[in-house]
Amino acid sequence: METREKQWHRQWWGVLLILFLTLFLIVLVALGFYIADIAGRIKSGEMVSEQVLTELNKYKTAEENPIINGANNYWLGSSKPKITIVEFADFNCPLCKNSFPNIREISLKYKNDVKIIFRDYPIDENSINLALAGRCAGEQGLFWLMHDKLFARQGNFSLEELPNFANQIGADVNKFNSCFKDEKYLNDIKKDYSDGESLGVTGTPIWFINGYKIEGDIPHDLFIQIIEELIQ
Repeated sequence: METREKQWHRQWWGVLLILFLTLFLIVLVALGFYIADIAGRIKSGEMVSEQVLTELNKYKTAEENPIINGANNYWLGSSKPKITIVEFADFNCPLCKNSFPNIREISLKYKNDVKIIFRDYPIDENSINLALAGRCAGEQGLFWLMHDKLFARQGNFSLEELPNFANQIGADVNKFNSCFKDEKYLNDIKKDYSDGESLGVTGTPIWFINGYKIEGDIPHDLFIQIIEELIQ
């Protein structure tokens, strides 16, 4: 009589995989509640500024790694900053879209103290194409305008509209199209992704703020408190 092969989730490796994924999801949910709790305590006045980093350190350990900042990435702010914020992001990521207004505000409010570096971590459908669009606009000094355009229109455009976006922000469309077609900066994008993997990036956004690694969409008030504490 033939014996039927066990279904994958009944085999020992299947059970271990399910347990691992369950634990991973629990950690992500717990982190989300933890960050939200800190933000709520800041708003209520229960937590003062100097306690913020102490609280974060209970969850994440500060780390220094020379590959965090990258080499060929676009940045805003000071060339000699007190605080360096590195974001690994995906133009298709809804949480990254939520974060980008905070980044723009911080880049203006703290322009003499903060440097913000954008690094590509494309994980969703068509994300590499959007990263290429950002880089090809950046070639003409227009990266941040394309950055804002891609996030503002997220989910409401097709790839065929990218040349129109380039035209709207003042780029030379022929140069943009040539750059995009040739995938000129694909290796730079792959380097960002590879560096992200080696730093333990598994989703977006991931932030490295003076070496403090923070996952997810950081609430506005918490972001400001972290910056204020580090500037001192």
